[in-house]
Amino acid sequence: MDIIINASFLPHDDPDASMAFYRDALGFEVRKDVGYEGMRWITVGPPGRPEMNIVLTPPAADSGITDDERRTIAEMMAKGTYAGIMLATSDVDGVFDRVQASGAEVMQEPTDQPWGARDCAFRDPAGNTVRIQQLT
Repeated sequence: MDIIINASFLPHDDPDASMAFYRDALGFEVRKDVGYEGMRWITVGPPGRPEMNIVLTPPAADSGITDDERRTIAEMMAKGTYAGIMLATSDVDGVFDRVQASGAEVMQEPTDQPWGARDCAFRDPAGNTVRIQQLT
């Protein structure tokens, strides 16, 4: 079987701020920036890995979402409890230093976890949790 995770979706509430975080702080390249009716979908990913994508999406774009659900999503994003992603690197401490220097909100400094992983965590401009794990 040859199935990979090609794209994950994270909401944004400020496309320029989110794009700057993923491009400038994490070093991802911007692959697409698509606008439609005042909204933007921005695809980013690690350079040299075109099969790995994060699509930054407007959270209220789905016509099947009710106004109450939009309010709930906005409230959860503001609290930082709506979405997140786990990234991995061969140098978690170096990535932590670079992302922290960008001014990103630190949720957790690099830590050796009891389950054996070393990781750190940030909150992106939309409130999404971005956890970064050391590759072993």
